[in-house]
This record gives sequence, structure tokens and C-alpha cells, in this order.
Amino acid sequence: MIYMTFSAEAARAKSSGQPLVALESTIITHGMPYPQNVAVATQVEADIRAAGATPATIAVLDGRLHIGLEPEQLQRLGQSRNVAKLSRADLAACLATGGTGATTVAATMIAAHHAGIHVFATGGIGGVHRGAEQSFDISADLQELAQTPVTVVSAGAKAILDISKTLEVLETLGVPVIVYGQDMVPAFWSRHSPFPAPLRMDDPAAIARAHAARGALELPGGQLVANPVPVEDEITAEEMRPVIAFAQAEAEEAGITGKAVTPFLLERIYAHTRGRSLQANIALVRNNARLAAQIAQALRKLTD
Repeated sequence: MIYMTFSAEAARAKSSGQPLVALESTIITHGMPYPQNVAVATQVEADIRAAGATPATIAVLDGRLHIGLEPEQLQRLGQSRNVAKLSRADLAACLATGGTGATTVAATMIAAHHAGIHVFATGGIGGVHRGAEQSFDISADLQELAQTPVTVVSAGAKAILDISKTLEVLETLGVPVIVYGQDMVPAFWSRHSPFPAPLRMDDPAAIARAHAARGALELPGGQLVANPVPVEDEITAEEMRPVIAFAQAEAEEAGITGKAVTPFLLERIYAHTRGRSLQANIALVRNNARLAAQIAQALRKLTD
């Protein structure tokens, strides 16, 4: 692919048939300030290596789609300002115009698929925003899950969203939602929600077999794995509910819309929880990375 460049580490893993795990880059550019963003991204990559796979952080730099970032590129991205937030609609335009952008869940799935990477670890997916019956604000992540064959390991949909409607849309689109190790859907910072798990699996190898079976059946789309935040890092739903409601009210009062909604809400929730939300976010991303590495290893064994 003319626009695609592999890092040295990712290229070695691909040529030798080692398992790779894709990582998004909006968590670096839109999730936290420098230098914490680079430190966390580096730690998540290290978690994947320690679990037996190779990380591939994905971003667009100067019109090139990078599958894996060299350390100096990660530093550069972490310090850059006004970086575009790329989804399906604007990924190609950013490449064509020589731009620099960070990939969302949807754009990372597209890039991972083209790079031959089957597993992707993130924090939480986008979904149906609260009040979507008026705003029609629904993340492109859901359509991407319905058409791009990548297994996405997350802590569920972000808790600022309407989780009930998000699950309904995923069901309509035929996207399997696999909850790892429990019978209810996690709610990002919280392990529990009112919603029963559509599917439950307790073994990374079973998730890998389900991914392979979808391919054998020629079913379009991927899988969403909902991996609960570790117990010791959880902020309960009861505690988060009023915090999220207050942040939503602030967004409405400020007239925040579109792509600006999620980063605004996360920043306000960070302030109201005195940083605890970010610490939980970091813990769940690392937890998802470790599980994704195990799934990627299991997938490789299926093809040996």
C-alpha cells in the first residue's frame, strides 16, 4: 500500500509470523498531556511485549500511515498540537493532503486490517451518545465493527454514552459483543452495568476461535470484546453516575457538539473525580492490552 509504513519492530514481527496487536493513537493526542501520554503509550506497548506479542501503535505522520511508531515518532506525536482526530470519513483525506492525525477506533481498525493485524486493544469504543434521538450523534466505531474483520478488546463502550442504545445498535448490525469473564456488560470505569452479557467467554483461545470461525463463514465485521476494569482500579457506577450527569450538563450549557463532546466530557470527569478517572482509564487500557496479546497469540496458534 503506497501510504503505509511499518516500524522496524512491526515489520520484523510480520515477516516472522509473530502475533501483532494494534493500538490507537487518539489516546496519545487527545487523552492526556505530555509527557504522561508518551509514558502511558510506552507502558502499554511494554505490556503487550511482556504478554508475548508485538505492539503496533497506528497514526498518520506527514501523509504516511504508520503501523507501529519508532520511539522518536511517538515522542513527536505526543508533543504535537492540533493533531487531527481521524475516523473513516477523513483518514484518506489526511493521507492525500500530507497531514498528521491520530486514529480513532474506526480508523485504527481500517489500518490494522490493511496491515494484516487481527487484534486491536483500546480503552472504550464510541457508540450512541445520550440524546442521540435529537442529535443523531452515533460513533462511526459501530459501523466499522460491522464491516471490518478485527477483534477489538475494550472495557465496553465509554460510560458517557447511552450503553443500552449502543448495545441495541451493535445487535442490529450483527456485531458479537463478548464479555470476558463475567455475566454483565462492563461500563468502562465500572465493572458492572444493568445489562446482561450478550455472549460470555472466559478463555482468550475461545475468543480467537470465534474470530477464526467468523472468517471461515465469510461473515463481515469484527468482534467486540468487553473486558472489565481490574477490581482494584474500578470506580463504581453508583459513584460515576452523578459525575457523568454533571459533565453532560456542562457540555450542553457550553454548546459542545460533534467530535469535541467526548474529550470535553472526559476532561470534566477527570476534574470532578480529581484524576481518579484517568488512573482507572490507564489501568483498563493496560488490562485490555494484555488480553489482546493473549488473543493474538491464540490466533497465531490456530494458523500454525
